[in-house]
Amino acid sequence: MNQTICPRISFDFTGRFLPPVYILVFIIGLVANGWGLKTLLHNWRKLRIINVLVLNLGLADVLYLFTLPFLVVYDFMKSKWIFGETFCKITRFCFNVNLYGSIGFLTCLSVYRYLAIVHPVKVMGRLTFTRSVMISVIVWLLVSVQCLPDMFFPKAYRNNTEKCFDTTDKDHVEDYLKYTVGWTLTGFCIPLLITLGCYGHMAVVLWTWKRTDNVLKQRSLKLMFILILLFSVCYIPYHVCRNLNLWSRVLTKQGICRKWYNGVYIARQISRGLASLNSALNPLVYLHAHEDIPAQIRQQLQQVRLTLTNRFVSNPSRRPSAPNEDEL
Repeated sequence: MNQTICPRISFDFTGRFLPPVYILVFIIGLVANGWGLKTLLHNWRKLRIINVLVLNLGLADVLYLFTLPFLVVYDFMKSKWIFGETFCKITRFCFNVNLYGSIGFLTCLSVYRYLAIVHPVKVMGRLTFTRSVMISVIVWLLVSVQCLPDMFFPKAYRNNTEKCFDTTDKDHVEDYLKYTVGWTLTGFCIPLLITLGCYGHMAVVLWTWKRTDNVLKQRSLKLMFILILLFSVCYIPYHVCRNLNLWSRVLTKQGICRKWYNGVYIARQISRGLASLNSALNPLVYLHAHEDIPAQIRQQLQQVRLTLTNRFVSNPSRRPSAPNEDEL
């Protein structure tokens, strides 16, 4: 067993890095998701299965965004939680539900696109509104079941200050590591493999079928790129760094020191910020999952441009004019 002194962990990095990220995510995410949900609700009668999934994706984002102000206060106060352990667990639960709910609904969107493009005849008439609602309920239930055990791990302790751990305390870190490894496999790895399988096969089909509509091909490939971006930036680093950081804590508890502990901790905090970005990046799915939204954006911009042009033309008083005698 290595008895060397463990390297100093830069705990103050969290307070400097996460609050600006959370504030940025809160502002952008609230505006983008609010606009996206408003657009979807405005076209409620036109909703199909993919729109229902996108609607639930937006609801998961909003659920998490409303917890960010409390996390900003927590990090600004140098990791002092003043809202009680119960609300601490609720806040962490909302983050986990958002994270794995987003992964679940993005996976469902991938499967839907795959079936609609590769097997359109087989699924014709089977992808109904009612079934889409049932799929959404199942996703919420599965995600809640996966996240619920996290609520039973201690999230705070009193030692002159109150903490609100995003994982758990030192006494239960071994059990939490076992739980989170299984959680990673079921909540992330399996959906990732399903998504990669769907879009991998779909990409081959789109490029080999000459009869495929070019507009459909471009939209599907753009959506594939967005989903790959979300998984690569928001989800993969988070799960890798979370498990590595928990492992380093277990080793530290056993008296084993390694030089990479501080680097893993910093990477873990950066990955937490990247994971929160999914609430701001998910609205990109609105642009390509819903066929009407890009056209609506172009139409609205054109209307604004025409309105400004008409006002300028119809209101000559706004144009510069020579001063009259009273103004001289």
